[in-house]
This record gives sequence, C-alpha cells and structure tokens, in this order.
Amino acid sequence: MNSLDWVVLIAYFAVMVAIGIWSHKRVDNVGDFFTAGGKMPWWLSGISHHMSGYSAVMFTGYAGIAYTYGVTSFATWSFPIAVGVAIGVKLFAPRLNRLRSRLHVASPLEYLKERYDLKTQQALAWSGLLLKIVDVGAKWAAIATLLSVFTGLTLTQGILVTGAITAVYCTIGGLWADALTELGQFIIQLFAGVAMLIAVMGELGGFSSLWTVWDKLPDGHGNPTAGPYTVTFLVAFLFIKTFEYNGGMWNQAQRYMATTSAAAASRSARLSAILWLVWPAVLFFPMWCAPLIVHAQKPDASDSYALMTEKLLPHGLLGLVVVGFFSHTMAMCSSDANAISAVFTRDIAPTLSKAARSWTQRAALIAARLSTISFLALSMAVATQVNSPTFKDIITVVIKWVAGLMGPIAIPFILGLLKPFRKSGPVAAIISWASGLVAFWLVNYPINWSVNGGVPLEYQVSVPCALSLVLYIVLGQLHPEDTPERDVLLARINGEGDGDGSGLAAAGAGIPAPAGPADATTAGRESAGGVGSTGTES
Repeated sequence: MNSLDWVVLIAYFAVMVAIGIWSHKRVDNVGDFFTAGGKMPWWLSGISHHMSGYSAVMFTGYAGIAYTYGVTSFATWSFPIAVGVAIGVKLFAPRLNRLRSRLHVASPLEYLKERYDLKTQQALAWSGLLLKIVDVGAKWAAIATLLSVFTGLTLTQGILVTGAITAVYCTIGGLWADALTELGQFIIQLFAGVAMLIAVMGELGGFSSLWTVWDKLPDGHGNPTAGPYTVTFLVAFLFIKTFEYNGGMWNQAQRYMATTSAAAASRSARLSAILWLVWPAVLFFPMWCAPLIVHAQKPDASDSYALMTEKLLPHGLLGLVVVGFFSHTMAMCSSDANAISAVFTRDIAPTLSKAARSWTQRAALIAARLSTISFLALSMAVATQVNSPTFKDIITVVIKWVAGLMGPIAIPFILGLLKPFRKSGPVAAIISWASGLVAFWLVNYPINWSVNGGVPLEYQVSVPCALSLVLYIVLGQLHPEDTPERDVLLARINGEGDGDGSGLAAAGAGIPAPAGPADATTAGRESAGGVGSTGTES
C-alpha cells in the first residue's frame, strides 16, 4: 500500500465514524438501540441481513478453500445459505418481526422466558454469548491477517485498529449505525468486487475467461463438492445454516425484528436470499482463478486473495479492495456486538442484578453501550489466540466451532416459534441443547482422537445439530409441556388475530406475569417505553 491507498482506507474509517455520530441522534432508548424502533425499511434490513452474515474470512479461509478446491467454496457455503434464507422468507422472518411488534421485546431471546422458562433462556443466552466471543474473535483475526499482508502491521495491531473503529460507531449509533454502515460497506464492496473481477478477467484473456478458464484450472476445480466438503457436508451445512441465518445468529433475527411489519420482514429475507445467491459468485470467481495467477505461501492458501490483489490492482483500487475486506468484517462484528449487548442487557443482567430490573431508559441505554464495548474487548482478546493449538486456525473456528455449536443453541429458539412444536417445552429444550454441546465435544475431540484418520468434517459439524433436533422433537412427544399460556403466546407469534394483536388481548391476559428474577423482561420493556410500538403489523 502507498499513500493513496492509505487515504482511501482512512477516509473509509472516517465515514464509518461519521455515520455512527449521525445515528446517535436517532437513538433515544434501548428499543432504538437494538431494533431501530421498528422503523427500518425492508430494503435496508435485507442488505444489512446479507452484509452481517459474512466477514473477511471470505477473503482468507474461504479464499483458501476456493484456491484449493474451486467451485465447492460456493456450492457448499453461500448457495446453502441462500436456500436457507429463502426457506425463512415465510416461515421465520414474519414470526421474528412479531416478537417486537406484538410482544414488544428488544432482544430475540426475551420471548424464551415465556415460551419455556427462565433457566432455558439463560442457558441459551450464556452459551450463545460465549460462542459469539470466539466467533467474532476469528473475524478480527481474519481481517488482521489481511491487514498484515498489505501494511506489515502485526496481528495484535490490526485487531486493535479495526476493533477500536468498530467500537466507536456501533456503540454510539446502535442498530441504525450498523445498518447504515452496512449499506455503505455493500456499495464499497460492490465496486471493489467488480474491480477485482475485471482485473482477473483482463489477466486471463478478457470476458471470455468466464467460460474458457476452466480447462486451465486444476482437475476437479469445477466440481461442486470436493475434498472434505462432500455431499453429506453440503446437506448438513444447508440444515445448519437454515437455523443459523434465520435467527440462530441473533444479529440476523434483529434485522427482521427491526422492519416495520411482518410483510416487510419477508421482503427483507427475500432480498437477502437473492444477494446470497448472486453476489458471492462474483467474489469467488477471482479466487477460483487464483492458482493461475499467484502461488499461495501459506499451507491453507488463506493469503492467496491478498497476494492476487497486490499483483493485479493499481494503487487506489488496492486501497478500495482493502476497504472491502474491512467492510465485511466490521459489518458482522458490529452487528454481533449489538445482538450480544441486547441479550446481555435484556436477558442476562436482570437475572444477575435486582437494580437492572428497574433501570430507567437512560440507565438501560448506558448499560447497552457498556456491554457492547465489553463484548468487543473480549472478542479482540480471543482474536489474538485464534492461531493457538486450541483453535488451530481461522477457518477451523468458523466452520467447525460455529457450525457445530450453533445448531444446539438455535434449535429451541427457532423451532420454539412454530406451533407444530408447541409440545416441546423446557425439558425438551434443555436436554436437546445440553446433549448437542456434549456431542460436539465428543465427536470433535475424544472420538476424533481415537479414530484412525479422525472423524470426517461433515460429521463433526452435523452430529450435534442432528442429535439436538431429534431430541427436541421426540421429547416433546414423549413429555408434552404445552399449556394454554404457551398456546396464547404462539398464537400471537404466528399472526393469529388482527392488527397488532389487540384481538388477542383478552387471551393474552392469560400469559402469566413472571415472578422474582423472571420479571426482568417485563420491567425492561417498560423502561424501554414499549419497544417497537410504532411498527405496523401485517
């Protein structure tokens, strides 16, 4: 990078901070901070949902997969995500929106206390929080790895730079700042991605390289599945990502909750699904062609994309591509920070502190911002250890840990929204969650160590999720825990009645008022001034 590239990078950081400052004016309470007050346009929500779903790991870990195995990087990653999000257009997105518009919650997990019980809510909240600290730590490490290639900064220095900038805008501006910066980041990535595509096509013979290059690439580079990324892995990944990208990743649920209505949430999901189908293919084509242009230095080829940009792009455009790297990582990390802050402020803190149950709007907003900073700091500390023997490398954390552990955490949350699973109560939720976590540990460590050649990757990530799903459903049938109160709650989430749910007001009175620590959610809603009450229902 030269001075022109640095100007582009610094200008990008300045714009991100400016958006955060402007967004600060739109944040008056925790409802604004966590769900944009239910006023986010569907198209902004859709772009934000897409952008917050992947990071610079795309240009490191997945670039290495594309370099080594080719098309499978798309076929077993972004394509199943697109399908999974499309499944949620009608099934999950509108129901998640009704959590805000009908139940008036600010955190995705707030409804779990009434759907199951306080213990279940806390189990999912704490396990999800710890997993996200590791997940976001991997994202910081990914962008720091790229930054070191271009600037010579150490891993720790790169983590501190990106983390500090992200902390400024997402802490002061909340979800509005996240969504608006993600819109800007999408536009930047659009130009950067197209510039890289054109540069690679120019290097390989022009536009015709889109179809002529395949005979020159290594054997099997055009196969949809290859290496450890088998058909079984593809099916498992589709299954896992359907849960993860429809709300299992809490930041994704927030995007649907923030829209003005259930119908708007469905439109948001539809746009995100289309983007997941089209845009990653544009980004991946240069990565598939990388073996013809550069020789990767790292064993996992995670440096291949960075080496290619340095070779092909002039200064200025090189800075724009680096900005594109930052845009993806900062989008995901800031949205995760906001979601974790929502869960901690609304779900965890009130069970730990009596004072938190009676926070004023100002106190709750301060707590939200402090918890956002704390989460970012913890994830940055973890990022410095991503390449340690415990985590091995960036792609191991992202694929194995997140894919393997997200399912057991997400299943009770996501399936709990649907009436067909109304008989699955606290017992089914807790046992399925705990069994999935234990299965992940067994399959990935003791069993993996004792099996010659290790357990295949597809089973490492799929067994925990599959076991959790089976137990959740079977235990619901063997030990049904449906009650009239839970049926009322599910009726409201599933859109029964008219308007904003007032038609269910009489029935809604049957939902029991929580007692003791469990009344934290109710107290939090009152202090937030009725989150999302401005939204309209469809």
